[in-house]
Amino acid sequence: MKKTHLGLKLVAFLVLVFFSAFFSGVKSQENDATVMLALKKSLNPPQEMGWLDPDPCKWSHVGCSVGKRVTRIQIGHQNLEGTLPQELAKLTALEHLELQWNKISGPLPSLNGLSSLQVLIISNNQFSSIPIDFFSGMTSLISVNIDNNPFASWSIPESLKNASVIQDFSANSANITGKIPEFLGADEFPGLVSLHLALNNLEGELPSSFSGSLIESLWLNGQNLSGGIDVLQNMTFLREVWLNDNEFSGPLPDFSGLKSLETLSVRDNSFTGPVPTSLVNQESLKVVNLTNNLFQGPVPKFKDSVSMDLVKDTNSFCLPVPGDCDPRVNTLLSIVKSMNYPRKFGENWKGNNPCADWFGITCNNGNITIVNFQNMGLSGIISPEFASLKSLQRLVLADNNLTGSIPEELTTLAGLAELDVSNNQIYGKLPSFRNNVILKTSGNPDIGKDNANSTSQGTTSPGTSGSPGSGSGGDITAQATHTKSKNWIQIIVFSVIGGILVLCLIAIAAFYLYRSKQKRFTRVQNPNAMVIHPRHSSSDDNDNVKVTVVGSSVTVGAVGETHTVSISETSDLPTAEGGNMVISIQVLRTVTNNFSEDNILGRGGFGTVYKGELHDGTKIAVKRMEGGVITGKGLNEFKSEIAVLTKVRHRHLVALLGYCLDGNEKLLVYEYMPQGTLSSHLFNWAEEGLKPLEWTNRLTIALDVARGVEYLHSLAHQSFIHRDLKPSNILLGDDMRAKVADFGLVRLAPEGKGSIETRIAGTFGYLAPEYAVTGRVTTKVDVFSFGVILMELITGRRALDESQPEESMHLVTWFRRMHINKDTFRKAIDPTIDLNEETLASINTVAELAGHCCAREPYQRPDMGHAVNVLSSLVELWRPSDQCSEDIYGIDLDMSLPQALKKWQAYEGRSHMDSSSSSYLPSLDNTQTSIPTRPSGFADSFTSSDGR
Repeated sequence: MKKTHLGLKLVAFLVLVFFSAFFSGVKSQENDATVMLALKKSLNPPQEMGWLDPDPCKWSHVGCSVGKRVTRIQIGHQNLEGTLPQELAKLTALEHLELQWNKISGPLPSLNGLSSLQVLIISNNQFSSIPIDFFSGMTSLISVNIDNNPFASWSIPESLKNASVIQDFSANSANITGKIPEFLGADEFPGLVSLHLALNNLEGELPSSFSGSLIESLWLNGQNLSGGIDVLQNMTFLREVWLNDNEFSGPLPDFSGLKSLETLSVRDNSFTGPVPTSLVNQESLKVVNLTNNLFQGPVPKFKDSVSMDLVKDTNSFCLPVPGDCDPRVNTLLSIVKSMNYPRKFGENWKGNNPCADWFGITCNNGNITIVNFQNMGLSGIISPEFASLKSLQRLVLADNNLTGSIPEELTTLAGLAELDVSNNQIYGKLPSFRNNVILKTSGNPDIGKDNANSTSQGTTSPGTSGSPGSGSGGDITAQATHTKSKNWIQIIVFSVIGGILVLCLIAIAAFYLYRSKQKRFTRVQNPNAMVIHPRHSSSDDNDNVKVTVVGSSVTVGAVGETHTVSISETSDLPTAEGGNMVISIQVLRTVTNNFSEDNILGRGGFGTVYKGELHDGTKIAVKRMEGGVITGKGLNEFKSEIAVLTKVRHRHLVALLGYCLDGNEKLLVYEYMPQGTLSSHLFNWAEEGLKPLEWTNRLTIALDVARGVEYLHSLAHQSFIHRDLKPSNILLGDDMRAKVADFGLVRLAPEGKGSIETRIAGTFGYLAPEYAVTGRVTTKVDVFSFGVILMELITGRRALDESQPEESMHLVTWFRRMHINKDTFRKAIDPTIDLNEETLASINTVAELAGHCCAREPYQRPDMGHAVNVLSSLVELWRPSDQCSEDIYGIDLDMSLPQALKKWQAYEGRSHMDSSSSSYLPSLDNTQTSIPTRPSGFADSFTSSDGR
């Protein structure tokens, strides 16, 4: 009977548990439905999104479990606006929350307790803040992406520790402040593989807890991080490291343990010392960026397969190209290695001759005789390598923070007369120096002891034995007196000799200045050339300059007419600095067959472009601006193009060879690009009898353009904004490599992240929305235009196609709509592209980049450097098919611009005159006097294989 009673109780209990679970599940389903309705109300999605049924499990982009619990919300790229409801934290079965690329705003609600959440993607929205307990209870979190949100400043909270199984954490451009937490190391996050915290406001040093972590991808670029990066040498799983645009300093660590390292970007920091051979010899390395640091020693020579960003003269290497440094340079660098390569030496020790005004170094007949590093904040130890400076007479290391002992090797210096190590932290026994060596050791409490724990009073005396205080004070005084008198005699002798040399140099300079003035007034200029002399003639015409235009029928000694124009119209044009860029109009008429219709290459908004050919076969392109007075918008475009192209040089920017201003004629002369514009090959290929571009060609062209624009934005000595990027301004060579052209609308970019207001210019369809509405322009305007070009390369459609229905007329809007799902996007791809699995994957990557570049808000768009990195990973490394250094276009990009101008000018007016001849006039028909044949050396102009 008791057993029966017990069995009934058990059955009743099980029934109770069952119904309790049942009703609990029903209640959870009802709670989920309530939360989803609240989410729908706050976001107000359009009807076409399909959120109409009362049951949210039937909504598109929403996934549910068998038990009708909401497990997935994947509503990225839906152009949604609104806020997130606080009730979202009640979706306790939620595993995926993906809201990327919308306009959702307001504070993020606390998601405390979503213990099932595995994937969180809320990037590229407008969330205003993130709560401190946001990550509390998220014990299953594997991947987080909160990039590109205008959060109020916040620090990575301790609550993130709850997500200890996280593998990917990305918070780029998320306004994070403070230091990188120590808890992000291997102990708290043993599975962390990807850590992206770029473009925030982090400061401090890299956490020591990173040592031994499994991180493969580390993005920390664009912040205020400082200190050394030695911890990287123990992060042996690293594959890519982005540390550029920070304040890191000191030497690079040993990379020999990083067997998988493919990308290292440390440009725009303050790293010092030589580039380690362990990095140069890294087998897995593909990309390395070293520009704008203080690296010393020899220029590294990486393998040909490594894409290197190392702009010339942006570091402190001993030579501009790979090669062995002077032995004296190597010795000094080995000395300061023990001091961790101080920044002051990286800033001041440049070139390959330490005797040429190197900081702290004094030489005599090419031998280093004095090293004076007093009061330079040095730390570390005194290097025994000082003993390699065999001619060293004085070594002054006083008033620093040096530790360790004085090296025994210094006693081998036969000429050493003085060693001053006073006021440091030196300890240990004093070596036995010769009797006549002056030792200064005061201010080192532990000098003479075996370690730095005991204290003793240092002294200043000649050292004859290991103990302080030995020697005779009278000997020091006598020796000092003798040394002083000897020094005075040397000073007087050198002063007399120096004075005589200075007077001789002044006399020679005056003579050559007089001769150059005589030549300037006696030599006749090129026919019809316009030469600008920016000097004021009197107080009555302070706003004018004299412009001399020599008539076309020139004879020796002819007097030219003088016209006066406003200085504001001419001050932007380059004058004779290292040569003149002015080219005779007569020569340009000759080479273009008097601007024949047969030689027209194209027409633009400001003129017609003609093909020309010099007698030596060199081809040029001549842009002839529309006629009219030399004022107004046309002149501004003309001056802007000259001003920009005389300041920038890059393999993916069309080179300006010269210009001509003759009356109403305004002409610009460029290198010739035989394959014409990208628009011809992309949109008009059938009409012009061309083959459609293959995808590999399109990728390479996109990368070339990205590199050219990246150079304009951030790698040139000034930052420029192009403002008119489009396929008709992208020119192609015979190798189908691209160059950006038409710089008439270029503007200097504002410093920092500001914008400048300017008149609206450019081409509709390529204009960024904020520029079209407000007229305010930043470099992100060019990024938007580049994104449109990527969309054109993918689809083969123009940015603005009025032949299409209204809803499909604007490419950007149509592209965004088509890119929502795979099926519609595949239909949007240019049908001339031969699609396979690999090509489709590449197109998808470029499409994603295009979407980012065309984001509505400027801050949501990447920099051009990011575009270069994305595209370069898709393009096979390019090498010249012909290793001959002769360039088919006849342009020498190896020469500096002043050198090139000087050479062109020399050819323009080259003479064989004797001493009796006052001038020489070239033949008007000799086109070879305008632009010389291109010398060899093109390939050597670029040290970086990626052409940046």
